[in-house]
Amino acid sequence: MKKIPKHLHRWLPSRFLRWALLSGLVAALILWGPGGRSQSPVTISFLVRSLEADQLQPLVQEFERQNPDIRINIVRGPNASNTVEDLYTSSFLLGDSPYDLVFADIVWIPKFAAAGWLQDLSAWVSDEDLQDFLRTDIEAGQVENGLYRMPFRSDVGMLYYRQDLLADKGLAPPQTFQELIDHSKQLQAQGVVDWGYVWQGLQYEGLAAGFTEILHGYGGFWIDPETRDVGLDQPEAIAAVNFLQEVIKTGVSPAGVTSYLEEDTLRLFRNGNAAFLRNWPYVWPEVNQPNSAIRGKVGLKPMVHAPGHTSGACQGGWGFGMAATTAHPDAAWRVIDFFTSEASQRQFVLDYGYLPSRRSLFTDPQVLAKYDYYPQLLAVAETAVLRPPIGQYAQVSDILQRYLSAAITGQLSAENAMQQAAGETRRVLGQGSG
Repeated sequence: MKKIPKHLHRWLPSRFLRWALLSGLVAALILWGPGGRSQSPVTISFLVRSLEADQLQPLVQEFERQNPDIRINIVRGPNASNTVEDLYTSSFLLGDSPYDLVFADIVWIPKFAAAGWLQDLSAWVSDEDLQDFLRTDIEAGQVENGLYRMPFRSDVGMLYYRQDLLADKGLAPPQTFQELIDHSKQLQAQGVVDWGYVWQGLQYEGLAAGFTEILHGYGGFWIDPETRDVGLDQPEAIAAVNFLQEVIKTGVSPAGVTSYLEEDTLRLFRNGNAAFLRNWPYVWPEVNQPNSAIRGKVGLKPMVHAPGHTSGACQGGWGFGMAATTAHPDAAWRVIDFFTSEASQRQFVLDYGYLPSRRSLFTDPQVLAKYDYYPQLLAVAETAVLRPPIGQYAQVSDILQRYLSAAITGQLSAENAMQQAAGETRRVLGQGSG
């Protein structure tokens, strides 16, 4: 074996050490890449309804192009929002949720936050950053002193009407509940429509959402989130139920309305069979499709109300919360920040016609070039009212839905239904049966 010259003994360890350090540095640079971010991407996962999984894909691709160190894994769920809520709930209850984010319906947040399943986002966003969002969209994500949801797209209930029929008969768009009934009867009597007013009467969340608007229009309330007072057995709430019963009994609404979802009411209205429709903003592009029987003949406005009271549009919509258990909060926030940005919301609105949660987009030139009616939507959105932002919302909504359904299908009087609904609601809130 050839011996190493003595004069090299001192040189070899230091030379080897320098080579080893240099190799390690090169390996680190290859691994981390420019900017110090690992080239092994972090994966951020969340569950969405199947329909929205397809709609979100263009934004996912753009995010990953801008953020090569993060991958987004969208888990497809069923299209029923309550089923998606149950899947999220089960994953958190089992204690090993695979989700870093929660793509959440507006009414889930109080429950999820109270259960400790969401992180407070207040440290990630300033009050100034929140100023551009619709007020009620932000309020819906606030629980006590924390912010647990950033809005992505909004939704508000509104009243659509056949402006051509009203103009032909010299009628102004209705402002009150009684005008809605009177206009409907007049148009029906003249044979220009089969039905006056169609709405969502099936026993599901849509019934509770629509009732929230009518209840507000009569000056009533469901549950005061501050005092936990229940208003369902008050005169205003009973008057709201009487209105729903009246439009069915008088034939202003079809008897089958008690089984209608959004799509059922849209179909009747779009085919020219109804004069007025309560529904969500997605209806506008649908009724103005080239094959629509009423294209260019529709107006929209806030929901009607009782004299001396104001209109209320039920606030809906979807946004992002951060799971308390995520191992990657910084990456998760970057996803939230991207999706809720003005640029992302603009693109989503242009692609699908949903309502943005940023007020500036209602008058954005690109949006107006495609949807010139958006300033009208802003007027409706700014009258929005929230369903009770409480942790027990799922239970109290189920109670209201059951008793409303019993009242509008003729099983109970308005007074009896609301008294029982109020009693059960108080028990859920720990107030006894009073």
